[in-house]
Amino acid sequence: MFVQETILTDGIAQLSYLLGDTDSGRAAVIDPRTDVEIYEQLARKHGLSITHIFETHIHADFLSGSRSLAERVGGAQVFLSSDGADYRFDGQGVTDGDVFDFGSFRLTARHTPGHTPEHMTFEICESDRPDTPWAVFTGDSLFVGSAGRPDLLGEGQTAELAEALYHTLYDYFLKLDDFVTVFPGHGAGSACGAAIGDRLQSTIGYERRTNPFLRYPDLESFCRFVVDEAPPVPWHYPQLKKVNAAGPEIMDRLPTLPALPPEKFRRVAREPGVHVLDTRSILAFGGGHVPGAINIAGRSELSAWAGQMFDLDQRLLLVVDSEEDLDRIQRLLVRTGHCSFAGYLSGGMKAWETAGLPLETLEQIPVQRLRELQVTDQGLTILDVRGPDEWKTGHIPGAKHYFVADMRERINGLDKEARYATYCASGYRASIAASLMKARGFRDVSNVPGSWSAWSAAGFASEKPEEATA
Repeated sequence: MFVQETILTDGIAQLSYLLGDTDSGRAAVIDPRTDVEIYEQLARKHGLSITHIFETHIHADFLSGSRSLAERVGGAQVFLSSDGADYRFDGQGVTDGDVFDFGSFRLTARHTPGHTPEHMTFEICESDRPDTPWAVFTGDSLFVGSAGRPDLLGEGQTAELAEALYHTLYDYFLKLDDFVTVFPGHGAGSACGAAIGDRLQSTIGYERRTNPFLRYPDLESFCRFVVDEAPPVPWHYPQLKKVNAAGPEIMDRLPTLPALPPEKFRRVAREPGVHVLDTRSILAFGGGHVPGAINIAGRSELSAWAGQMFDLDQRLLLVVDSEEDLDRIQRLLVRTGHCSFAGYLSGGMKAWETAGLPLETLEQIPVQRLRELQVTDQGLTILDVRGPDEWKTGHIPGAKHYFVADMRERINGLDKEARYATYCASGYRASIAASLMKARGFRDVSNVPGSWSAWSAAGFASEKPEEATA
């Protein structure tokens, strides 16, 4: 009997797959994440042994778990593209047309460059119908309502990859039957493609009719569209590309995380290359935090935003609500390559307060108060830290756009003595931005809890960029 499990990794919107045949007992995993226990657990649930691990391409947005999974289950082979690949670790090469037999089903590799030069898609068909694929595992080449971006390897390769993506979409995918199911490598929220749809799967027929990337039959207009629509490149993507190409570290367990009492925590925080990450809620952080800490609350989005804020070689000191959260927080961090930890604050902020150590606060301004300050405080600068597409739909009148993902560099030109208030959609990203500014020495920064959602719910006025410049 054929078995399929789809694994959605929240926060990075990554999709991986376990495919198996219970009669033969063999299973394959496509694009595993680095905390790989889930694949072993699912295989055991169905009485399967993982024998094949496939990488569709060199990933930029998450730490690959292929080597860790092979080590964990024993006897499994990692399969890597040989077509235009830059892998620098051992694996079995895969070229276009290679077939892998699992008993009741077969997987066939198809070279689908564009997002990356080496990208592979895997067709699946029943063994007694080898010429009729019923689904494709598309990795980052074709998404629901979108397609993989071709600009992650730099401007020098963007034009070539955009052309390759065009031929992949129009000369391969659009020639498949309408009934073929599309199982992509990402869902909505990933920056590996523009405006990826909410559904986790689709069909070739549906994409043929609705996907904007499949409506540009001439190469020139397609290339303009695909480059113009790409969202900003996240800070950590180039770093993770290098790590995944070289071969990610084999992780048989989460990294060691020493418990540090407040005084020792304070000393370690002053060491070069160490940064304090406070994963408590925005209101808890605002009420009192370790000086210099960056606030990224411990929701699933922590994975992606930690990638934006910290380099992979930086050592992280954690502040958490409860020590019971540590395992979950670490898992979120290692998924985007953050595997170096200097420790965590034993006893949490209560222990820090009891030890009489310095505290900093981050003022939280309700939207009602922010509206008053728009009129009465002419020295206040309101920073909208949402993404470019969000900004275009409307913003608080007079606000300036500073996307939080760009603020590591952009805030260098701002006056540290001025007054600022940051807002996003809900306050989550605004707290990241405000805490970054405070850590960089900005004197007077406030966060707006509820942010744009609260502003809109209160019925306050808004404007669009063209209105602001008219």
